[in-house]
Amino acid sequence: MLDWLISLWSDPNTRWILLGCTLLGLGSGVIGSFTFLRRESLLGDTLAHAALPGVCVAFMLNEVKSASLFLLGALFAGIAAVLCVSAISRWTRIKSDAAMGIVLTFFFGVGTVMLTHIQHSGSGSQSGLDKYLFGQAAAMVTGDVYLLMGVSVLLILAAMLLFKEFKLISFDPGFARGIGLPVGLLEHAMLILTTIAVAAGIQAVGVVLVAALLITPAAAARYWTDRLPVMLLYAGLFGAVSGAAGAAVSTLGEGIPTGPVTVLAATLLFVLSLLLAPGRGLISRGLRRRILKADYARSAERGALNAAEGGSRK
Repeated sequence: MLDWLISLWSDPNTRWILLGCTLLGLGSGVIGSFTFLRRESLLGDTLAHAALPGVCVAFMLNEVKSASLFLLGALFAGIAAVLCVSAISRWTRIKSDAAMGIVLTFFFGVGTVMLTHIQHSGSGSQSGLDKYLFGQAAAMVTGDVYLLMGVSVLLILAAMLLFKEFKLISFDPGFARGIGLPVGLLEHAMLILTTIAVAAGIQAVGVVLVAALLITPAAAARYWTDRLPVMLLYAGLFGAVSGAAGAAVSTLGEGIPTGPVTVLAATLLFVLSLLLAPGRGLISRGLRRRILKADYARSAERGALNAAEGGSRK
């Protein structure tokens, strides 16, 4: 185990990939916390599945596997998906969660058809494009890592600079609107940041599972604290650990996708939080209930004894 960790850190390419995926998990966990608090968890899944046709269109227009072009394609596809969800919710009686389910399956179906067409087109440069389904961090080049790091720094800085505004619109958008904040503009900014996080993570984690990197660390962090700054810190830490674990394990072999390993690591952290977190964890809640029951039993016993003593005096 120690030799493997040393070999990972001694390889410059692997070291950069680990750093990039760690920062991606950090930024995604922080931004995903606001999405989680706004109860828009399905939105990340919609954006992730909608990113696939954007990636395919970007490749078909240029026939070059460029992370920056794929990021733009995924970004435009994500915006188009959100507009479709908004239109369905506004002009029909379908609720937003059902609209998201309709849109994500439609976009993912279109993307899968386009990906199949590209894979059978005979183009020599299409090799490895299917890695965007489940992610393969080991396939990233230096330019991809730089882009990943830049996006992660952007997400973290945006969360820091707009922390008070994002906090208000997450907990009480009515009050935020009442004090004059541009709630609509801030919601669009948060949506764009979420889309960027999804688009940046599709190569490392894959379009199928990248939404988990937004939501699962935030859900795990919620068990540890009631304070938003501390929750963001925990969510970023859990996301960073998950991203690093996925990247590290995927270097063991060419056939090991990064996305499933990253999601498994994030889910393990969530389960540990669910069980062990003080105050909210199942174990601590169970212990607290046992203590309360024991205190109640002792109080009832003392009450019965006092009643018996009072009756004997009479």
